[in-house]
Amino acid sequence: MSGRIDDQALAQIFLEARSHNAWQDRDVPDEVLKEIVEIMKLGPTSANCSPARIIFVKSPEAKARLEPLLMEGNRKKMMTAPACAIIGTDYAFYEHLPRLFPHDDAKSWFEGNDELIKTTAFRNATLQGAYFIIAARALGLDTGPMSGFDNEAVDAEFFAGTTVKSNFLCCVGYGNPAGLFPRSPRFSFEEIAKII
Repeated sequence: MSGRIDDQALAQIFLEARSHNAWQDRDVPDEVLKEIVEIMKLGPTSANCSPARIIFVKSPEAKARLEPLLMEGNRKKMMTAPACAIIGTDYAFYEHLPRLFPHDDAKSWFEGNDELIKTTAFRNATLQGAYFIIAARALGLDTGPMSGFDNEAVDAEFFAGTTVKSNFLCCVGYGNPAGLFPRSPRFSFEEIAKII
């Protein structure tokens, strides 16, 4: 597979895509949420470790559980979105490596190495969270990724009894352009990159 994607696709995924704060009153079917995950999971991770875990908060009851755990400024954005994904990180990801990376004993690389577990899990789940955003945009949805919530409280409410910890939240739906702020400045190439 090769060749540049067309300009419309590039615009939809990056150049014209925005982080949304307001949403149209349009449902996102469960099948579309599943499709996001089916696409996202194909993005590369170290040793195919795939540590991201996702809970889609969609029902009014689930949103009511999440709402008080968010900073005040994020509550309306989450409550009015058709769905809000809690992007989590499974810190016991290495237990699945015999299945996910069967051609080597990758599980042994991590057992007893807490620092390597921590950095690998967080790095790769964050990568998968970025793939999640790209997949959603590719399917014609808008996203509103955010911090600004009580991680420990979210973990207690949604990941209790597991090895998963919340990383960030990402609202998913059809954005209302009326809620957009002007696009913030970005660095120039020379400020953030060099070719050596």
